[in-house]
Amino acid sequence: MHRYRHPLLLVRAEEGDAAAATVPVCESSGASTSHWELRIASIFIILAGSALGALVPIWLARSSKMRVPKLCFFVAKYFGSGVILATAWMHLLSPASDNLRDECLADILPDYDWAMGIGLMTVMVMFLVELIVSRFDFGFGHSHGHDAHRDEKKSDDGPRMASLAIRGHTHDDIEAGGSHISGKSSTNEINVDGKPDGGHPHHHHHHDGKTRIPGLQNDVSYPPGGEDHLGHQRDHVEGDAHSNYAAQMTALFILEFGVIFHSIFIGLTLAVTDNFIILFIVLVFHQTFEGLGLGARLATATWPADGRRWTPYALGSLYAVSTPFAIGIGLIVNQSLALEAATGRVVNGVLDAISGGILMYTGLVELLAHEFMFNPEMRKAGLGMQLFAYSCVAFGVGLMALLAKWA
Repeated sequence: MHRYRHPLLLVRAEEGDAAAATVPVCESSGASTSHWELRIASIFIILAGSALGALVPIWLARSSKMRVPKLCFFVAKYFGSGVILATAWMHLLSPASDNLRDECLADILPDYDWAMGIGLMTVMVMFLVELIVSRFDFGFGHSHGHDAHRDEKKSDDGPRMASLAIRGHTHDDIEAGGSHISGKSSTNEINVDGKPDGGHPHHHHHHDGKTRIPGLQNDVSYPPGGEDHLGHQRDHVEGDAHSNYAAQMTALFILEFGVIFHSIFIGLTLAVTDNFIILFIVLVFHQTFEGLGLGARLATATWPADGRRWTPYALGSLYAVSTPFAIGIGLIVNQSLALEAATGRVVNGVLDAISGGILMYTGLVELLAHEFMFNPEMRKAGLGMQLFAYSCVAFGVGLMALLAKWA
């Protein structure tokens, strides 16, 4: 029996079929099994490169036998900042935009610049996290009972507590720059009347100084800008070392998370890609340089002289094994990683955009802004030194931008 259909319905159905026909099909990125032996070898080669970049700076900074020129750490730190910044833009946000704006996803995602939107939201979340952390004390470290002393000091001295320690002192023995900040200010304190206050010496047990971090004086702290981080030139009183440590760990974990999150998906991609040779060569340099950027930051951080001295080694090792571990997992589950083409593009695009947002915030705020704008030592440095630091950043940016041509 013939069923009558209204002409308008027929026209709309034909238009829908035509629109569906114009949407291209996503190219499948099936898992490749070529160069199997080299794929296995890539686990150990990239592990060596990543460990070299991330751990050697930490070891050299803590070695009493190896005297590395201060200029080497200066260059490594700023070069690494450029590497991390370029990674966010050229190796994460750019491919994320390519994936999420692919025409084959037109029937899945509305027309919108999803990569930039996700990256922007990630930046705002990172800022919110750091803002909250800067307002609360999460109990890192210990105050040696100075809280009671501080309260008593407030009641007795009154207005005298308005004095600011520009590069103040703590009662926690913190190793930095080959010296111990222990009850002694690195610069003079300034009272409200503008006169320097020499203060009084505090008698503490000093360590033997085995851990020495070579670098420019007062330029070996992380987060950049030293104690100005998260509270630019805030009042610094006795017992605040645990708050500084909390802020430092927050900044480092943000950087670490973004880098590792990115590295894991690099490893999975390398395990299944059919363009293995070129990607492998580029990633050896990519992971080494990125590890150098992270390692230089870990090496120049101020770490308490207690059981937490192992922390930079743990963070560096975690980065070093992330990509090789992901490659190994990718080789084991090689075929199952061949997601449906459209799904794979969406997943990769979203994760790249999130990682890009994390590293963009870290690069622009934690590394560049705090290092150049809020670091008293950099502000006081000559124009030549500032331009040299900028040149190191620019070289790192340029090198990683060049590598983006192939991966």
